[in-house]
Amino acid sequence: MALHTLLDLELSVPDPDALVGFWTGLGMERTDDATLGTADRPSQLRLAESTYRHVSELRLGCTDEADLVAIRDGLAALGVASTMGDGVLRCADPLADHDVVVEVAGAPPLTAPPPREINRPGSPARVNRRSSGAVRPTPAPPRRVGHVVFGSTDVARSVAFYRDGLGFKLSDTIDGGIGTFLRCSTDHHNLLLMPAPVPCMNHYAVEMDDVDAIGLAGMRVVTEQPESAVYGIGRHVLGANLFWYLLDPQGGMFELFADMDQITDDEAWEADEYRDDWDPFTIASWEPGPSKPDFFLPADIEQLAEAREAAGR
Repeated sequence: MALHTLLDLELSVPDPDALVGFWTGLGMERTDDATLGTADRPSQLRLAESTYRHVSELRLGCTDEADLVAIRDGLAALGVASTMGDGVLRCADPLADHDVVVEVAGAPPLTAPPPREINRPGSPARVNRRSSGAVRPTPAPPRRVGHVVFGSTDVARSVAFYRDGLGFKLSDTIDGGIGTFLRCSTDHHNLLLMPAPVPCMNHYAVEMDDVDAIGLAGMRVVTEQPESAVYGIGRHVLGANLFWYLLDPQGGMFELFADMDQITDDEAWEADEYRDDWDPFTIASWEPGPSKPDFFLPADIEQLAEAREAAGR
């Protein structure tokens, strides 16, 4: 795979400082005034000021200069202009409000968390000790930004841009492509494209160590802002990841996730016996109840559309 990593996102919002305080409160580290990172990856969320909430840049990693050339040619075949130099390619998403930057960069490793001792029926691994999940004084910190979901006015054209132009791989689709899951790493998805009346960010997703890390961090959020809960906790069918969807202080939906499917062999994934054994309209294999409507489309979509128009988008 030429692409190998989602390096980071730039989020543009009316009050970037509000997001700095929010995410540092959940354990992200402040790299500089406008950049938040994690212990392994110092840049995960870059924050900028804007009159409306949107992703303004998506930054990806690839292996070498030959990958950049292939991406440049793939984009040109779609009629998408790009610039390239010094190991970096830059282009604009033709339907959305953000640039895409592809850099020749190593895949930043993640430090594995300490192994959890789980007591299973007939196979206890933890005896005479309390579970770390029960006695953690604070939530385990976020590990990385793993994926982003965009609403598009033309999903098929957006899929062509990311798959045929940039080199993302297809993992799964919903109802013939209305929802399309794409990957630029071994994660089941780093990108999901779905319909929307105007281009928008549906949500961004932050990986946590496990279900306890999700639960503890999510409870901290809803304790301070009960109305911020959107959907979860649960486990998805596509991607299989545990999830909890919440709203950040700027009204953006984010997902705390863990335990996502990993794809290292395309043929094995296509042949997996469970791959097609699902209802395409089943979002989760288990969850506590229906999601709020803004799980599918931001509740302030009309205001976002007006702000985009006023900004000349």
